[in-house]
Amino acid sequence: MLLSIVVAVAKDGAIGKGNDLLWHLPGDLKRFKALTTGHTILMGRKTFESLPNGPLPQRRNVVISRSLQSSDGVEVFASIDEALETLSESDDEVFVIGGGEIYRQTLERAQRIYLTEVDATFPDAEVFFPKLESGEWKEVERTTFPRDERNEYETVLVVLQRRN
Repeated sequence: MLLSIVVAVAKDGAIGKGNDLLWHLPGDLKRFKALTTGHTILMGRKTFESLPNGPLPQRRNVVISRSLQSSDGVEVFASIDEALETLSESDDEVFVIGGGEIYRQTLERAQRIYLTEVDATFPDAEVFFPKLESGEWKEVERTTFPRDERNEYETVLVVLQRRN
């Protein structure tokens, strides 16, 4: 099983505030949907609760929580270890989609990062992505998406692969 992180990060490392994203980027959301559809997504309870319409369709939704109960479309595990042990038997690639604490706990295990760099800073942000050690990752792909009428900020999608 390949463990991958999907994250959009501002120039200052910010990823969220008030249990929500800091921006609305339809182009990035479309790329996220295309990447994760048909796969397992792993998230923390707060990220799950921030989803406006509940579990994301056409994906296996796995939530790490000690208080949330499993329900339609959602599998809940008390720990990342427990979830990954179960998932490794049936999934080719699992996508970690947040939040901040889940990113911190899975970063050392991840083999790939789909990193959207957002060309902005957010001084009032509350949640930040952990700093990456440049020697541990090699860039394997980079695509720039300019700002347009639907996307307020320029973004760059960078795919990083862990060095062995």
